[in-house]
Amino acid sequence: MSEKLRIIALEEHVVLPVLLDAWAKAGVRPHGYDDDHPVTRRLRDVGDRRLADMDDQGIDVAVLSLATPGVQNLPAADAVHVAREANDALAEIVAANPSRFQAFAAIPTSSPEVAAEELERAVTRLGFRGAMLYGRTGDKLADAPEFDDLYRTAERLRVPLHFHPQAPVRAVQEAYYSGLPNGVGAALATAGLGWYYDLGVQYLRMIFSGVFDRHPELQVIAGHWGEVVLFYLDHVGFLRDMAGLRQPLADYFRQNFWVAGSGTVSERYLRWTAEVVGTGRMLYSTDYPYTFGTRPGGFPYLDTSGGVARSFLKNAPFTEEEKAAIGSGNWERLTGHLAAGQTGPSQWRV
Repeated sequence: MSEKLRIIALEEHVVLPVLLDAWAKAGVRPHGYDDDHPVTRRLRDVGDRRLADMDDQGIDVAVLSLATPGVQNLPAADAVHVAREANDALAEIVAANPSRFQAFAAIPTSSPEVAAEELERAVTRLGFRGAMLYGRTGDKLADAPEFDDLYRTAERLRVPLHFHPQAPVRAVQEAYYSGLPNGVGAALATAGLGWYYDLGVQYLRMIFSGVFDRHPELQVIAGHWGEVVLFYLDHVGFLRDMAGLRQPLADYFRQNFWVAGSGTVSERYLRWTAEVVGTGRMLYSTDYPYTFGTRPGGFPYLDTSGGVARSFLKNAPFTEEEKAAIGSGNWERLTGHLAAGQTGPSQWRV
């Protein structure tokens, strides 16, 4: 791998035995999860196969996180137990190979009073550089007031919260995605389109409900090129005065959000993201293993194997300095103070 362009990928999923047991107990079966599928086998692998796939893609470091919906649809007591066990297991995986792995913490948001404590434990005791959240917790959206303590803790610790989509609520799936042939509806409701609208609306709710006005230093990582929202900022911005925001809508995305592509190797989306938030706010991810290799019904721009993850960034229409920043420099600027054990101000502002 090239030493001139270091790539740290931030949305790289795993499924651990403790999570599988909890999902089975709660009757949670994520869309597309099949024990015998090659993608599922890769989700469970944190050893030689995953490392070989990272080398094939051109990825130097993978920041591991639980596959959606993580622990967020589990009962509170189970979520707390599973999150702690999962985080301990992720910490062991990272400790066994720290040059190739980092991790995002799992957070039991169904127990808000414990969620902030687990984030603090994961960061200060386990060495994590942030957490992965999944939008809704049951029927509670990401802007619910009970999550303020979690956001306050992330702000104080100066760690980012990476949000990942989950399937829309059942009523939305039935109203908008049902009745299509050959399983298209279920796919459209999730990885096709529904995931991104579901989370993008929650980002807007967080802004309009004042989450970032109350926590102006809170940093959120958005995958999938901003979960649709970036393409509508110019239009939605007129709601600023109605919501009583302290600044224009776009400014929140330039001050509180970081954006990655989640394995969608689209130069069009890449350039649009750079235009909206700037290359100093862009990160990198491959959405492994969902975008690795060819699959039935797959598309070329969702395949990061064969070195595509690296070549996509290397061929991007940016300067070498900007490419290096997107590949790893921005991530180190955002979280490097945690690795160094620093307590002074972080250097994420641009």
